Order: sequence, then C-alpha cells, then structure tokens
Amino acid sequence: MKDLDPTTVSADEWDEMNFPRPEEQEFDRVVERAISRRGFLGGMLAFGSGAAVMGTGLLDSTSALAQQASRFAFKPIPTATDSTVHVPEGYSWNILTRWGDPLFAEAEGDFTDETGGSAAMSDKVFGENTDGMELFVIGDRQVIAVNQEYVNNKINLPQAKDGTPASAEDVRKLQNLQGVTVMEVSETENGWEVVKDSSFNRRITHNTPMHITGPAAGHDLMKTEADPTGTESLGTFNNCGAGKTPWGTYLTCEENFNGYFGATGEMPTDEKIAAGYARYGVAAEGRYAYEKFDARFDVSQNPNEPHRAGWIVEIDPSDASSTPVKRTALGRFKHENAACVLAPDGRVVVYMGDDERGEFLYKWVSRDVYVPGGDTSTLLDEGTLHVAKFNEDQTGTWLALTPEATGMSGAEIAIFTRTAASKVGATTMDRPEWVAVNPTAIEAYCCLTNNSRRGAMNDDGSIRTNAGGDAMTVNAVNPRETNGYGQIVRWRPASENHASSIFEWDLYVMAGNPSVHTEGPYAGSANVNTGNMFNSPDGMVMDSTGMLWIQTDGDDSNEGDFVGQGNNQMLVGDPVTGEIQRFLTGPNGSEVTGLCWSADRRTMFVGIQHPAAPFPDGEGKLPRSSIIAIKRDDNALLG
Repeated sequence: MKDLDPTTVSADEWDEMNFPRPEEQEFDRVVERAISRRGFLGGMLAFGSGAAVMGTGLLDSTSALAQQASRFAFKPIPTATDSTVHVPEGYSWNILTRWGDPLFAEAEGDFTDETGGSAAMSDKVFGENTDGMELFVIGDRQVIAVNQEYVNNKINLPQAKDGTPASAEDVRKLQNLQGVTVMEVSETENGWEVVKDSSFNRRITHNTPMHITGPAAGHDLMKTEADPTGTESLGTFNNCGAGKTPWGTYLTCEENFNGYFGATGEMPTDEKIAAGYARYGVAAEGRYAYEKFDARFDVSQNPNEPHRAGWIVEIDPSDASSTPVKRTALGRFKHENAACVLAPDGRVVVYMGDDERGEFLYKWVSRDVYVPGGDTSTLLDEGTLHVAKFNEDQTGTWLALTPEATGMSGAEIAIFTRTAASKVGATTMDRPEWVAVNPTAIEAYCCLTNNSRRGAMNDDGSIRTNAGGDAMTVNAVNPRETNGYGQIVRWRPASENHASSIFEWDLYVMAGNPSVHTEGPYAGSANVNTGNMFNSPDGMVMDSTGMLWIQTDGDDSNEGDFVGQGNNQMLVGDPVTGEIQRFLTGPNGSEVTGLCWSADRRTMFVGIQHPAAPFPDGEGKLPRSSIIAIKRDDNALLG
C-alpha cells in the first residue's frame, strides 16, 4: 500500500496507486493497425456502403453533414468554466433534488452546511453523488430510481479528522448516503418536485437485504458466517450506471466495490481468494475504514464478503417492500451500466462495460424469451455471458464464457468473470464505460473514456500486460499511445440481431483538442472541432429519436492538452451524420452523469455529481450533487 489519503483521491486514482494497471490495451493496437492501412482521416473506420449509411465519426469532410437536414433543436453553446449550469437559449433548468433533501417529512430541516445532516436521518434523504437513473411510469405516477455512487467523507463527516470515520455511527451514516434512491416526482405550478412520503419512496443502502440468484448463488465462495447459504446478502455498493428492463425494473450496477473492504488482521492466504483480490483490487486498507467498525467489511474475518459485491442488482420500483436481487449470471466486475435490448426471437440481451484500464466489454444473452405479462422473476438467471474480441479488419466476435472455453465452473465464471475473459483472449480496452443501444437502428455504442497512463513498453522493452496478464498495446479500437481524450466505439451485430456472436465495428468519434493539435489522432476525428471539443466521454444515453447524448467526466483544468475544453459537459450526437453539438455545461469540478426523460418527454432530468464549486446554493454553501430538470421554454418535446 502506497502512502495516500483515500479521502482525497478518486476511486480510479486509489486503484491505480494500489493496483497499477499496464498502460497499453490490445484495442489500441487494433485501431492503430486499421488506421495505418487506411489513413487516419480517410473515413477508414466506416462500414456498410459508406459514411452516410452508418454516420462514421471519422468523416474526412462535411459533405455528409451538409446533405442531411439538421436534427438538432437547439443552438449549441460555448464552453464554460464557472460554477453553474448552462443550457441553450430557449431552454431553462431548475433543481429537482440535491444531496440531503428529504424524501420523507420527518427529515425536513435535517440538512445543514455545518453537519451535512444527521446519521439518524441519513437513510431518509436524497443521497450523495447522483449517477445513473431511469424514470418509470407506474399507473398515473412517475417514479425515478437513481444511484448514489459514493460519498465525500470530509463533507459528510466534518467533525472527523480528515473525514475518516471514528465510530460505527460515522460508518453507518456513510453507508446510508450511498446506494439507490427511489422517489416519486411530480410537476407542479412551481416546477418538478419530489413527492415527500410517497408510498414509492425508499432508500436502498449498504445494509439493505438482497437476494442472490443465478450461477454463483449458494457457492462456497459466496457463503459467510452470517449467511451460510450464500444466497442472502446486505447492501449494494458504488452504484454507477444503470439500466431498465423491458418489464419495468431497474438495474443498478456495482462498480468500484473493492474499496469498501479492508483487513484489521492478516489478509486471506487461500490461493483462489488471494488471486481474485489482486485482480479486483481488494487491499488491506479500505477507502472508507468500514473494516474498523463493521466486521462484515473486514476480510481477515469475512474473506468471502467481497465476492458478494460487484454485481448487477434488479430493483422493482413499483413495490417499496420488494427485496432487490443480485443477478450473478450477468457477471462480477466493475459494472458501468447495463443496456438492455431484445433480440428478434425475444431473448434478452444486456451489454455491459467493465470500467477499469485493461478490462473488457461484455454481453449477456438470456436462455429464455421475454413474454410481455409473463413471469420474469428468473429471466436474468439463465443465459450465456460473452466478452468482446475486436479484430483489425473491423469485425469482431462475442466469445462465450462457458466451462468448456474457460476451464472454470459456471459459478467461478460468474464470481471471477475477469479471469474467465482473460482465458478466452478478449480484447483489453481503455476503460469501457456506458453502453447505449440505438432504438432506431440495430447498433450499439460504448464510451472508452480515457487511458492517460499508457506508455509504449515496459522499461525492459517488454509489452505491458493487465492484471490478468493480457497484452495492453495500441490496437484498432484503442488507437493512441496515450489517450487522455477517449473515444466512442460502435458496433452493428450480424443479421441485425443483437444476440449474434459476430459484429462489425467502427469509431463514432475520437475526442481530441484541435486547438492544441492541428492534425493527427490527438486533434480528434473529423467530427470534432474547436466549437464542440471535449474529453473523457463517460455517460451515454440514446433518446427515442436515435440521438446520442454524451456526458463527460474528464479533465476540466483548461491547461495543457485540455486548453479551451471548459467544464464537463453534455453533448448531442447524430449517428446518421456524425455531427456533434454541445448542449449543456456543468459547474466547475463536476461530472455530468445520468439522464432520463419525463413520461411526456417535455422534461429532461440530468445528474450533476461532485461539484467543486458551491453548486447549487451559491457562495458560502456546501457543494451538493443534484438532479436538475430541463425544459424548453415553449414546452415542446425534448429528445
């Protein structure tokens, strides 16, 4: 363990310091070789009958753009570096809710800037650091389920030295402010508001009972003294992106779960457990000091507890008394989001990214078909998990993670999914984040947010490898030797079937900075210019018209390679033409993340996470992650 303060670094930085990843990914080499054959600005990554067919992100001219009628219903805005939100002329925003706002009347007035709220009410208020979310129409009511990814210790525990928990009460407060919020919302004459004391309102925290189902349920590696069956657990952790099933349930995705665990005694020596800890980043000292006050998070006492985190959890937003379910068939890794789509035969397909350098892009295909109105209670328990292999000729294969292919049991594939993916030779990637599926075309997209630490070789000249021993070199999908900007990869499944095992791929966009780099890969692809440039695409959602909303979580220093790029932002892309325009800028220091629409699609809900500026309440107030509601001033449709 290197000497660092876990309360002042991000989860990604903490993992890099403790479990440094190799700097190159195989995907980069694949893209580089494709580029070297066709030339960087030659539309070389478009497939189909031409750029206009797929809307390649690497157009070498604006001719395709000029031939298309614009689908952008706004005038793009410039960058900003201040402490508030900006949207286009003709649009307005207000606050729906923010960290500490009450979900129930008994928590009214609990939040203060001095304390950040009490431990007693911490599970009855909107949690901290909003992330992925979805809106559900239940009867004539509207309910939002939204993730609360992590906490800022120093803000939540102002009385504790450096924000480090000093008691079990401190730990419980942090545990309660994370997880998921389910809340009814309503539009009133004063704008959108949370309906306090709604029967739908609930907080799902680090201590909420969960069922465990699927291939890992009941396995010895899932059993603990408190749960000898290995089928019941407590809590959901570091909830990042999200998804929505066709039958109306919410999928919350556990990402950087490893940092919640630590050891007060000796680390486990069992070979299989120790290898899993190394691959998933479980260390002797946790980021939150839970292990000092809650034995469940002490791996020297409960070595299997980390195996019970890192899953996708299904939640029924229509029933506040229902028990969330950890669906182990979907694999265990640092889930970003879960993009669901139906194959032509009715099987459920779920796309998922593993957000860490050198990890993989996954797809799960159900065994059974979805029948509207039928029993879906086990639909996400039986199926096949696949991992992506990208080829330099712009084709790819989904490699099935089966016992025959991996030499692992079904339970082991679920628990140690990263190891299984390495065994079949999947393509290492630059942090696969959100996946979005186009509702108007048979295609999908994944944000590869960045890889700022890559170098060409080890000092001894050997190729760098990831934690699983996989080569991490420049390749066709991760094409730059250093990648501080990121890119978005797109694929089209064979036979217009998302369940197909083969696909073609291209890059929709390579982010860059043409004001610093006048040409070449660091200037970005041809659809990036000085008026729309950005870095680190992260969140991504497609609206019902097939427009791609891109949210960023990157470097907003406006220095060096990032001069002129402003605060993090939300842009809109047209997959048909490749055009991208800036719609929103967030306050300084924030990440723009999470997006959904009201039932009438006249309001857009957007998450603003971890602002460094005193947003939204102004100078002298604590920065508070928030959800904003955006409308057109003429109340027309939005997305």
